[in-house]
Amino acid sequence: MEKPRFWPQDDGNPITCHEKLRVLEENWQEVQDIMRDAFEDAMLMGVSEQFMRARLKDMVDSLASPKNGGQAA
Repeated sequence: MEKPRFWPQDDGNPITCHEKLRVLEENWQEVQDIMRDAFEDAMLMGVSEQFMRARLKDMVDSLASPKNGGQAA
């Protein structure tokens, strides 16, 4: 999956700070690499592809937002 073309703020305007963009892009690549490795490992160990995809989606859905008092979105 390609990284987003821009990173929107809550008001819809894009993040323009070069340092923030660098960190966001590095984080995007790291998360993508880790998720791909975990997914591939699960497949090689015989885990159901459908199950693993659902668990990864559940993991994202359960992330707590620092803006939301630590509650999942």
